[in-house]
Amino acid sequence: MSVRGRSYRYVGPADLKAAIRPGSDGFQIRSAADFDGWIAERSAAELAEPFTFVVDTNGVLRLAPRRSEHVVCADGGLVLSAGEIGFIREAGRWVVGDVSNHSTGYCPDVSSWSAVAQALDRVRLGRPSSFTHGVVFRSCPDCQECNIVREDDFVCVFCGSDLPEVWNVDPAE
Repeated sequence: MSVRGRSYRYVGPADLKAAIRPGSDGFQIRSAADFDGWIAERSAAELAEPFTFVVDTNGVLRLAPRRSEHVVCADGGLVLSAGEIGFIREAGRWVVGDVSNHSTGYCPDVSSWSAVAQALDRVRLGRPSSFTHGVVFRSCPDCQECNIVREDDFVCVFCGSDLPEVWNVDPAE
């Protein structure tokens, strides 16, 4: 199934992308059965923390342990979104408790939520209506540093320059 939307290239450190090894990518969740099997193998300690996730360009949710790099979870490829996701039991079933687009390797825009929502709906996981913690990433036009915008303060924390209102992290865009 083809999913439309902006795709994001990896923009993080090259050494992390170079560390990708065959078979180290995230577990692909294509169906409710895939998710049920995957979550049944998680320990209580793992479930207490969020997981690393990406939505690949086919709209497939990929999950990996929290301390995994997003670029490894994505096998180095483009993504429609990336971040962290946590699951909780609610009314006898698993649902998404928390989900963010916090990925400093891909720096996806908060608008990438639609790809996440579609991937979760496809595998019938209950979810919030948006990121529970949306991260706003911007690249500084003056010093080129990537910033996380906090409290709508669009000022570069590195050089004090104004940051653009629209997503601009990937220089190839």
